[in-house]
Amino acid sequence: MYSLKRFLAVILMCLSIAACKTNDNKGNFNVTGEIKNVEDQKIYLEQLFFSQQNPEVLDTAELKGGKFSLSATAPEEGLYRLRLEKVESGYIFINDKPEINFKADIKDVSLQGPDFNTPGNKSFRNFLIYIDGRRKELVEASARLESSKTITNNDSLVAVQTRQLDELSASFKKFIMISVDTLKNPVVAMFALGYTQGVDPALLKESVPGLAKRFPGHQGVASVVTQFNEMLAKQAVPAAGNNNSGRPSVGTIAPEITMNDTEGKPFSLSQLKGKYVLVDFWASWCGPCRGENPNVVAAFNKYKTKNFTVLGVSLDDNKAAWLKAIKDDNLAWKHISDLKQWSSAAVGLYGFEGIPYNVLLDPEGKIIATELRGEALDQKLEEVVKNSQ
Repeated sequence: MYSLKRFLAVILMCLSIAACKTNDNKGNFNVTGEIKNVEDQKIYLEQLFFSQQNPEVLDTAELKGGKFSLSATAPEEGLYRLRLEKVESGYIFINDKPEINFKADIKDVSLQGPDFNTPGNKSFRNFLIYIDGRRKELVEASARLESSKTITNNDSLVAVQTRQLDELSASFKKFIMISVDTLKNPVVAMFALGYTQGVDPALLKESVPGLAKRFPGHQGVASVVTQFNEMLAKQAVPAAGNNNSGRPSVGTIAPEITMNDTEGKPFSLSQLKGKYVLVDFWASWCGPCRGENPNVVAAFNKYKTKNFTVLGVSLDDNKAAWLKAIKDDNLAWKHISDLKQWSSAAVGLYGFEGIPYNVLLDPEGKIIATELRGEALDQKLEEVVKNSQ
């Protein structure tokens, strides 16, 4: 079995590859619309970059009486955002048509409310709504299961709820792969591919090359397929030594991390010495991370009374979004962040190139496993807890 961490990280960067390459067939697109219940202010049209680069403002207009008009030029379809001067949140969309009409109500914060009236954006919104619903179902099912495990003589209910959680997880993965194979918009299809963490890698050998056939000429898709093929080629050659020389390996002491916690107070990894610790690198904006969170929650609830805990290390740069994700996903453990996204000190210390990523430490602070996800996390924790008794 091979790792897809780097590949999945590349997918996100390829969603905005249009801004990184030149193309003689550039096309203009216009966004006009109305936002209800909002005061007059500036509105910005931004290009999004899924790397360390900050969003780039392409056009600015005055929002008057809720109405606006913006325009930009792009070589192909990518991800963009409407951002208001006096409001923190924004509206993400795809430039799949030359003329895009937008309607929203500033008071409606649901995914269903804002409407970019184009086929690609309708597909994007439907995908996000489904993902959000399934994520909540997984979190709720995991919480019910852990609650049932605390009740004695309740083995039959635990078995039923375990099966239900497994079925929900399998259904989610099946939906993701169907989406990758059938979505008609290249940007949404690549976005769905970013959620394939935990999916059988063999399935991707058919789905990824299939994207190139379905979307010929799209630079972002072509880059994804190229990266995937390069990854397979490298993994077909036996590695000579450690390919990740900058990444701490199993058997070494984990590098110290000191960052502010959610209350703005410094906290160090070494303060958890004496326990088994899963150092979980993630971010609120990382779809695969959010999809994996129910598994981490289940592991935490199962083993927290057995000398085990989790330290969440976030690559966020927006504290409000970070805190909201912690609350929404029920991540009831210690969290720290320097709010520098990919410029975080944690990236250099641990040498990872994509998230989610984690390392499991023994009570002495030594790394005993890395990149544990889904059932692999539970199996490893069961093993070390049993051996420590």
